[in-house]
Amino acid sequence: MQYYLSGRLSQYLLLLACVAGIAGLLASRALIAIAPIVGVVAALTNPDFLRALPRYFRNGAAMRAAAIPAFLLLTGLYTSNWATWRHELYRDLVWLGVPLAFAVAVPLASWQRLVVGSTFVLGTAAVGLGTLGQYLLNTAAAAEAIRVGQNMPAITHIFHIAFGVMLALAFFAGLLLRSNPRAGRVLRAGLLVAAAVAALTLHVLAYRTGLLVFYAGLLALALRVLARRHLALGLALLAALALAPWLAYQVLPTVHERVNGTLWDVEQYTQGHDINEYSVARRLAALQTASNVVEGHWMLGVGPADVRDAMMAQYDWQSLGLRAENRVEVHNQYVQSLLGGGVPGVLLLLGLLGWPFTQRWARRDAAVCLFLVIEAAAMLVDSVLDLQIGLNFFVFLYGYLVVAGERKNKERPEHGPLPAPDRAQAQPVFS
Repeated sequence: MQYYLSGRLSQYLLLLACVAGIAGLLASRALIAIAPIVGVVAALTNPDFLRALPRYFRNGAAMRAAAIPAFLLLTGLYTSNWATWRHELYRDLVWLGVPLAFAVAVPLASWQRLVVGSTFVLGTAAVGLGTLGQYLLNTAAAAEAIRVGQNMPAITHIFHIAFGVMLALAFFAGLLLRSNPRAGRVLRAGLLVAAAVAALTLHVLAYRTGLLVFYAGLLALALRVLARRHLALGLALLAALALAPWLAYQVLPTVHERVNGTLWDVEQYTQGHDINEYSVARRLAALQTASNVVEGHWMLGVGPADVRDAMMAQYDWQSLGLRAENRVEVHNQYVQSLLGGGVPGVLLLLGLLGWPFTQRWARRDAAVCLFLVIEAAAMLVDSVLDLQIGLNFFVFLYGYLVVAGERKNKERPEHGPLPAPDRAQAQPVFS
């Protein structure tokens, strides 16, 4: 009872939910499903739950997340695929549960946030290192897979697009966490090594989406440094941004094959050749197909649950030479949102990604800015929120960084059941 009344139970349950969520993302789909439930229990076990609950409704970031399932509920008025709609509604409950946990549960202490961040960085780097070892055992087979447009899977079978984004975020998070005053010398060294491993894995395995978001993050970081008038460091980052891709292309055969294969894919599409065996070309065909669907449904979309049916019907009308098994859905979250929800759907997505940049506290937090830039870049080339791992990864970090960040900015330190935050706890998230 004392553990509950002191607020430690709620706080440690939130910590457990975060660590379980990271472990689930890296290795176990079961933990991905369990982690949000533990987070909700953490909120419910806050001894001041009734007083804390209004914070959820006053948290703008949490309310924008809640608007996603609310809008999906409204699309039930014009959906035709009821089975998929019910599944999507159940799946989207994570938009409610995770922000609730970070808005209402007793917040994590500074050392606990360091544990969560370090677990993500070191865990992602460990999976990357293991995958690199697997690549070195059979470089010829891996190179051949890349040549034909495939990707080497992670040793824990994480979807390669999500894994690439996680590696990019782990690189930046590792560098930012090194400035945490609670990080000792050994942890700082480990985080630096982990960041290097994450960057190396991205380049050696040539994950296209991962490399895109990695360099988008580097560009954002360089502009941030220049805006703070650190001219030498900013110019050095811009030089690295220009030199590193060229150097990787010259030195790493996997990057060389990936670039050449991508250009060949695009050429097959632009010249009207058979594109059935070309990944990028099929994605471009999907964008063309989606644009035809949007023309007649731009106001409210076809309904998120009906997107696949609408795309397949359009393919039946204009196949672009694709066989049925090669007719893919659009790999762009913005277009996907426009297809499913029309103008309101896109505005909801842009609100999630863009609103924090209107807030001074968020602009000052490098972790928030990098997270949003990287996810926004990833959404240009993939429907990030359509896959369970992508959805859970985004919502977890959105709650951990944006919802919790807004809560911290709004609230004065309270002398409640837990001690007031010390100076170390007042450090920015991931820094």
